Amino acid sequence: MKRVGIIGAGLIGGKRAAQMKGAQLVAVCDPNSERATTLADAHGAHVETSAEELVKRPDVDIVIVSTINDALVPCGTMAVKAGKHVLIEKPAARSSDEIQTLIEAMAHSSSVVRVGFNHRFHPAFQKAKHLLSTPSVGPLMYIRARYGHGGRVGYDREWRADPQRSGGGELLDQGVHLIDLCRWLGGEFQLQWGMAKTFFWDMPVEDNGFMMLRSPDGQRSAFLHASCTEWKNLFDFEIFCKHAKIEISGIGRSYGKEELRLYQMKPEMGPPNITIDTFPDEDLSWQTEFDAFLQAIDGGKSDIASTVDALRALEVVRDVYRQSDSYSACNV
Repeated sequence: MKRVGIIGAGLIGGKRAAQMKGAQLVAVCDPNSERATTLADAHGAHVETSAEELVKRPDVDIVIVSTINDALVPCGTMAVKAGKHVLIEKPAARSSDEIQTLIEAMAHSSSVVRVGFNHRFHPAFQKAKHLLSTPSVGPLMYIRARYGHGGRVGYDREWRADPQRSGGGELLDQGVHLIDLCRWLGGEFQLQWGMAKTFFWDMPVEDNGFMMLRSPDGQRSAFLHASCTEWKNLFDFEIFCKHAKIEISGIGRSYGKEELRLYQMKPEMGPPNITIDTFPDEDLSWQTEFDAFLQAIDGGKSDIASTVDALRALEVVRDVYRQSDSYSACNV
């Protein structure tokens, strides 16, 4: 059984600890000692005073880095240099330049490093991936997706609103999920047009990001919008193919019940045949992703994102910032 240390005992660290069957949590660290103790006590683990001490532990095989963005690369690199396997949360870095430090460390190590883009492992997306491999839906033409929330009182004073700590705004928070899903489902995409704009929140990072992507061969496109002025939490991801449309709505909890609707075109066209799959309320994507990480450590093939996948998503974000007024504030 693999033994795990978690750096960052916040919401995501707690989710990781709760959904890693087949492994044992042995150590936790967090700048907030009370939070670290609470998570460690819940799982019978030790509390370490620093990330440096945690990665040095001989009984830690895997390090999960679930910190805020400015600590992702330093902690991930430290763990790699200590010879640990690493699961680092998205976006994996504040910028495409910063993640190079982690990638360079990996080149001198046998550590397996993967990135937590857990949306790949929602059951609706796993089914969509399968459907896209079948001839019945036909080749992918384009994707249209929206992802957003409404923030909360004081949102513009949290760490996500500080470009030095976050690296950017909504594009780095939720937008990278959309970019990653497009690449995972449809291959490479490059930015054609993008805008990062702050409409509502009083902060130096964007609260909305708009992107139009295109495949290198020009055959596939994607139209994406990430927002923290959505007011009612929303997730909607539409995949348009030559013979069908796949629509995924909701990812559970406040985003609504997770559903996949398949609109299958008839030979005579007209109204399509519609099939609706509804998935359980419990979000098991974290567990399924961790299983895929263990599979990758064992040398198996899995859907879990790599640091190259994270780099490609960060390059799209970088290019949006370069086309926007937000670039000077968010370029780290």
